[in-house]
Amino acid sequence: MTTLTLDAEPLAVQVRVTDEKLIVDLVEGRSLSVPLSWYPRLLHAALEERQNWQLLGEGYAIEWVDLDEHIGIEGLLAGRQSGESRHSFERRLKARDTSSQLKQAHDLDGTKS
Repeated sequence: MTTLTLDAEPLAVQVRVTDEKLIVDLVEGRSLSVPLSWYPRLLHAALEERQNWQLLGEGYAIEWVDLDEHIGIEGLLAGRQSGESRHSFERRLKARDTSSQLKQAHDLDGTKS
């Protein structure tokens, strides 16, 4: 088993999410680019959800609060993909769709949630 050993903790300073890639700029000048398919929650998210991210701490991880997604920079460097099971992700998508439909119904009849 390979172990990742780092001289200093890798820290992110900027994040960009396209339709196909997650791109993270690091404090020491490198940029990481990984396929969005590695992170199904990001892949299936709306543009607004993808853009609503924040760095945790000094940049050791990225959090998407709306998606309950957290990605550590060390994990990105090590090539780790999402560990979420297919069943868990499908359950999340179904719950999200149901919630969206309820919100639309409330919006149509003028009811506030």
